Amino acid sequence: MTLKVTKEDVWAAEISDKPGELALSLKALADFGADLDCVMARRQPNKPGTGVVFVSPLEPKHMSGTPDQAGFNSAKRIATLKVEGHNKPGLGAELTKAVGDAGISMRGLSANVIGHKFICYIGFDSAADADKAEKALKALHQKRPIWHRSMTGKSKDKEMASVS
Repeated sequence: MTLKVTKEDVWAAEISDKPGELALSLKALADFGADLDCVMARRQPNKPGTGVVFVSPLEPKHMSGTPDQAGFNSAKRIATLKVEGHNKPGLGAELTKAVGDAGISMRGLSANVIGHKFICYIGFDSAADADKAEKALKALHQKRPIWHRSMTGKSKDKEMASVS
């Protein structure tokens, strides 16, 4: 399995939970020339009336303004990995199992498929957790995990034979 695993800087901004507020934040970035790969936004249940938007990447050297001028700050407390590759059934289970087997808890995950490719952003509580997860995910390059066997206690062939 071929995976591309990279560390990703994430930027965040608090927004009002009102119609059009997300669009205003994204327009501010667009006006500065930001070219975003990922946007995630959600309400903040602990702060009624507010939301938060996360974006990546923001490369100030390629922008006419700075992220803080658009209301964004580096989300350094969220260590993030970007995982890309060819999609297949069960891949999400394989990726999250590799991270779990390494003893790492994920802070958040967002994944999408376009055509035959997937892209996944995984957030961690620390850079050390992200480093461990990166090693675990890159190990999937070396071998194809038999996650089905470890989750059910049977190999796929044995399970299929028992069903026939």
